[in-house]
Amino acid sequence: MDPRHSTSSDPAEGTYSDFIPPSRPFAPSSSPAPQAGSVRSSHIDTSSIPDNEPYRDDPTNRGSDFYPPPSPNNSTALLPGVSSAPGAAAAYGTYNSSSGAGKRGGGKRRVVIISAIVALIVLILAVVLPVYFLVVRKHNNDSAAASSGNGDSGANGNGGDGDSNSGNPKSNIVIGGDGSTVTTDSGETFVYKNQFGGYWVSSDTDPFHPSVAAQPNSWTPPLNQTWQWGKDRVYGVNLGGWFVLEPFIAPALFQAYPSASDEWSLSALMRADGTLKDTMEKHYATFITEKDIAQIASAGLNWVRLPIPFWAVSTWSDVGVDSDGKTQSEPFLQGVAWPYIVRLLHWARKYGIRVNLDLHAVPGSQNGYNHSGKSGQINFLNGIMGIANAQRTLDYIRIITEFVSQPEWQDVVQMFGIVNEARPIKIGMDQMSAFYLEAHNMMRSITGIGKGPYISIHDGFMGLSKWEGFLPGADRMVIDTHPYFAFSGNKQTSPIATGTDPNDAGGQWPGLACNSWGSSLNNSRKAFGVTIAGEFSNGYNDCGLYLQGVNGTTSYGGNCVEEWEDSSKWTAETKAGVKAFALASMDALGDWFFWTWKIGPALDGVVRSPLWSYQLGLENGWMPTDPRQALGKCASIGIKGSGFSGQFKSWQTGGAGAGTISPDATQAFGDWPPRTLTGYSEDEMSLLPTYTATGSIPTLTYTTPAASGSATPTVSVGNGWADASDTQLVATAVAGCTYPAAWGAANMPVPTARC
Repeated sequence: MDPRHSTSSDPAEGTYSDFIPPSRPFAPSSSPAPQAGSVRSSHIDTSSIPDNEPYRDDPTNRGSDFYPPPSPNNSTALLPGVSSAPGAAAAYGTYNSSSGAGKRGGGKRRVVIISAIVALIVLILAVVLPVYFLVVRKHNNDSAAASSGNGDSGANGNGGDGDSNSGNPKSNIVIGGDGSTVTTDSGETFVYKNQFGGYWVSSDTDPFHPSVAAQPNSWTPPLNQTWQWGKDRVYGVNLGGWFVLEPFIAPALFQAYPSASDEWSLSALMRADGTLKDTMEKHYATFITEKDIAQIASAGLNWVRLPIPFWAVSTWSDVGVDSDGKTQSEPFLQGVAWPYIVRLLHWARKYGIRVNLDLHAVPGSQNGYNHSGKSGQINFLNGIMGIANAQRTLDYIRIITEFVSQPEWQDVVQMFGIVNEARPIKIGMDQMSAFYLEAHNMMRSITGIGKGPYISIHDGFMGLSKWEGFLPGADRMVIDTHPYFAFSGNKQTSPIATGTDPNDAGGQWPGLACNSWGSSLNNSRKAFGVTIAGEFSNGYNDCGLYLQGVNGTTSYGGNCVEEWEDSSKWTAETKAGVKAFALASMDALGDWFFWTWKIGPALDGVVRSPLWSYQLGLENGWMPTDPRQALGKCASIGIKGSGFSGQFKSWQTGGAGAGTISPDATQAFGDWPPRTLTGYSEDEMSLLPTYTATGSIPTLTYTTPAASGSATPTVSVGNGWADASDTQLVATAVAGCTYPAAWGAANMPVPTARC
């Protein structure tokens, strides 16, 4: 049995969506600090897991006829009279079939009516008072100053007496809701549409003012209010293929260079013909725009997961000598993405969207997939350059942590995924565990306990249960899983276009999503802590141009091109089936990020991986216009399973006990570098190449792309370094040493002498 899935359930518990946590869900008194000795086993048997993993992700490692055993998410169907909003409230509310819907009872009815009136008054005050104090009371006939800013047409106010942190006397705060006009930095305008009570807030001169705290919708707290895990629910999308290229997301770029299979080879080809900077900067500037972020908020979503590469910070021109004796350099475009990343963070602040920043590509490649930068070998914590590449990776994590932990960004970047989809099956669980402990300690030395972003780690396709009890006492660690059916190797010909009735649309696929994923994530919430699905999609099959790589082959048993690469040919039954599968997936996963918001068109103008585009699904009817519609989907098709109460232990969310890691865990994984790498003895480890921490620190700075009409903040924007006491230099090559190629050394022999 796949260890990620358990058929056990606790009848005393409901689902993640069935509970309203107590008024103090993270009270320290309810969650004692972890006890010594509660560390998981550090050794696992991986002999049964095959080595031939597919291109994009590897969620199953099983044969072509395998489906996970039943382990459904216990969710509750919506009942008449409970809530008029789709999916009811954003909190995990209880819907009780014996609540008296349809019964007569004047006394109870009066209570309900009075309660509703009180709730309505509270809601009105909650909306009106902030607008009054922020907009009306602060308005001092400053329209001239406002018009000299970005031109957004909304309610205008200024900063009153100014921001005490900056000394800026005029903040020029502009706020707008549904129907307001937004003017972008480039001078373009669009009308903001938001039927969920969301509003945007901006200030050209003081973008970090405490009042610049937008709200994407009524069920999500504004950015200046605390996100409560277990109560607030993540409805997120990835911004994949933007700063880390993937062939199936940006196919036109790869079609122009048919021999390119990843960003390394594509960058090398564009560098050779002199088009690298212009082509990539155009992609950064146009693939995702401010209007996309506004649309994400308008769709009822509240988070984005932003994949970024290490080369947004820096690259090395000398990463060792290859087998032909040639010095290898990293061909990626260095640093040009960073201003666009900062601009995205501004947009996220403006629309109230929280950001899960994800380091998707690290030196040497952590998984051998094309979205790690270079497909093929794994040279992160693997092979003779494994330690050296890990040293560089820790530096990049540190540099990014220093930037996002500044006061200017801490409300926006609330999670940091430090290494995407590293593969412990190759690297080793002990080695990854040691790396994660080292990264945790380094990051918390910068941010302080209970501060800075949550730290997200991926389950490595080992299964969530393998991480139960990992680093007990760690400060706010998140386990991330990426469940897909598409890469299981199955033919996936069971029909999804079975009708348009929402109750039975989608054939077997909605039930499989509920059965396969719900209990797995809820059990992890109980055993590990905060658990998210950082990626999932509508791709129940593996159809899509370049989805399996530029030269990949699909396992789908039908005709991918005719059936699945052009959504304009889809029937109403197909769209209804895909939507039912999407809703079931969302309900089962609980806190999720769809992969991905946007798929770019191929050279023929057609989006040829439509099952992976949230935006296209919204436009054409196979994605919900309100993600809350997913709540109760699994129960509505008769599937229940293990639940979660909605309350985490205090230390898991930065409360009492956070940062006090179990001594057993520290003893098991506290050596850094790790004593061994997979395949090397301790004696051989002493001969592996390493770098020295004597290099200058490449600090990230506040910078945005130049654009007409953009204003310059008149307040402090930070210096890129949250912890002034952190003065440790970064890894660099030891003078006089010749290193093997850092991206191609996985199979090279151990050096005979240490440099």
